[in-house]
Amino acid sequence: MIPGVSTAVILRQTLRAGRSSGVAALLGNETGIFLWAMAAVFGLSALVLASEVAYGAMKAVGAALLIVMGVQSLWKARRAPAALDASTPDGGGEARTAGGWRRSYGLGLATCGANPKAAVFAMSFLPQFVPQGANVPLTLTSLAVIWVVMDVVWYVGVIWLVGRAGAVLGRPVVRRRLEQVSGTVLVALGVRVALEAR
Repeated sequence: MIPGVSTAVILRQTLRAGRSSGVAALLGNETGIFLWAMAAVFGLSALVLASEVAYGAMKAVGAALLIVMGVQSLWKARRAPAALDASTPDGGGEARTAGGWRRSYGLGLATCGANPKAAVFAMSFLPQFVPQGANVPLTLTSLAVIWVVMDVVWYVGVIWLVGRAGAVLGRPVVRRRLEQVSGTVLVALGVRVALEAR
């Protein structure tokens, strides 16, 4: 629940294109979480932990993705308020298109998929809660489902709150500031991921 990369991407999509895009980004993120958890069940995420090359490549891709999204937000903030207003759900922008929903889902999935910390968390955190003598794959799968459900409940609440504040947050001047803030945060997170030690 501590704000991080996933929170930044989900909030960015919600602010840019409405609740449906935020939910799409959330579902993409949770698909990635579940896939990492399943990789831990079958021992595949151990490869990322063991391989410096795989870990470094994932870190580079994740950092680049965050920086690109941040730069896009900063670039959008420089555009005219009318251009920002056109992308709101009321203005009929990307939130109402299937491509917009698919794009948000893809961003959520790609952000989580390129996050080596998700692999490390799944591999190191979940196994601690498997009782001795329990069916390991079944228990880890159950824990993965619980993880995803908790994430969904939390983020749906966040998306709903942001949507409720839409009248204020949807004003062009406010949206420009939010684009600037989210862009700066995403670039900073990308740089942090790139420079972070293993």
